[in-house]
Amino acid sequence: MTLHSIPSNEVPEGAVSGFVTTADGRQIRFARWRPASGCRGTVALFPGRAEFIEKYFEVVRDLLARGFAVATLDWRGQGGSQRLLRNPRKGHVRRFSDYQLDLEAFGRQVLLADCPAPHFALAHSMGGAILLEAIIDGRRWFDRVVLSGPLLDIALVPYPALARTLAATLSAIGFARAFVPGGGGTLVNTLPFATNLVTSDPERYARSAAVVEAHPELGLGAPTIGWVHQTYLAMAALRSPEVMREIRQPLLMIAAGDERVVSNAAIQHMASRLIAGAYVTVPAARHEILMERDIFRAQFWAAFDAFIPGSSPF
Repeated sequence: MTLHSIPSNEVPEGAVSGFVTTADGRQIRFARWRPASGCRGTVALFPGRAEFIEKYFEVVRDLLARGFAVATLDWRGQGGSQRLLRNPRKGHVRRFSDYQLDLEAFGRQVLLADCPAPHFALAHSMGGAILLEAIIDGRRWFDRVVLSGPLLDIALVPYPALARTLAATLSAIGFARAFVPGGGGTLVNTLPFATNLVTSDPERYARSAAVVEAHPELGLGAPTIGWVHQTYLAMAALRSPEVMREIRQPLLMIAAGDERVVSNAAIQHMASRLIAGAYVTVPAARHEILMERDIFRAQFWAAFDAFIPGSSPF
């Protein structure tokens, strides 16, 4: 078993976990589950930056209770997957498109090989951007896709044009693997609740922190300059009008009303131009809606249940 339990966050029963190897030789951790009886298909769960499989155990249980099998992974450089730099706390990627190698290995070795159809996807933040890239590249593995706060632009940077230029310049002169200015190795999930921008739920925030405190090898610090540069390039490509017109995948984008991490304006702009897309806002929720208070999570799941065929609440 490659998954970690703590008393407040136990591994859901029936887990199968391990590693798949990507085309460039990286080891990517995965986990999958099947419901106790019957099966309406599989939901592939794709986390955001600095997240890990254990953080989503509650979400896995929510999906199993709806009759879905679940499959998920840790992206390269985070969680229990292979780290990319000597300092394992640096959030780095050589090229944003490298995440597609993780998705390809996971899709072919786990999702298509062992998970019952039909296949749906639920992706958060960075996971949403990765999945959108895959859709644009022609991967039609999923009948429908739900994106929670997809990373189409960054809201927490006060001077985005300057940040883009600085990240590109510093990457070009050899600083791609350095932490972003002001960033360091402090694990994201252990920062004080009062300063967090992602959830208003202290109990769920404390639960994620407890997992990282018990298993610090799962945590991640600030991103590198190279990660920021590559992410800006990927976001700009996703937002181009030509790219948006190519998306035919049925998509539901769910945005947080009190979003402070990604740009809701960018999400709404894309959603309004999709041929088969829909857009929902959960008022007053913060970025990590699935880690939010029950009143916000209930609105998310109501939208999910209405969009995904065969989904039904408990």
